[in-house]
Amino acid sequence: MRLAMKPYAVNGVLAGSLAGKRAFADLVSRTIVPSQPEVCFLDFRGIEVMTASFARDGVVAYRNHARSLWPTVFPVAANTAWNVREELATWLDEVGDGFVVCDLDGAGRPSNATLVGRLDGKQLVALKGVIELGETDAATLAQHIGESVAPTAWNNRLSALVTKGFLIEVPTGSRIKRYRPVLEGLRYGA
Repeated sequence: MRLAMKPYAVNGVLAGSLAGKRAFADLVSRTIVPSQPEVCFLDFRGIEVMTASFARDGVVAYRNHARSLWPTVFPVAANTAWNVREELATWLDEVGDGFVVCDLDGAGRPSNATLVGRLDGKQLVALKGVIELGETDAATLAQHIGESVAPTAWNNRLSALVTKGFLIEVPTGSRIKRYRPVLEGLRYGA
């Protein structure tokens, strides 16, 4: 799924809380919820500037809404200009949140997937571990990290990363849950 952000811009600028709220409502109405986990690319092609208030009330609000109501929708910001990515990363760092950004080629294939903003503590350790392993379960991740913590703690960390849209729970048909990064090649930090 790919949703263009350009219709919400004025001269390549996404600005203001009210405009962000309008974009949020429209993005929600345009979302087709898939039956299987799928990345929803918010395509910033043609956008030169985005304010923090637009990001908060439009982009991040949409991500939070999607992740809380639609377990199969994983929003990712695509084709962000340097200014847009920098503003988003700075604001997210200030509020202690993150967002996945990437580039899309002409065929819609993602590259340069990066989590911008800030992720602290044990969630960051868990995310880096899943990135290193590519796909894993809680027990394998705990062994890989070498931290002796109850499996429930690892499952809680992984579940929180799924809720934020950084990881996807891979359907296995068994009780053991497996996880992978939302995009192949995801890295942390800009």
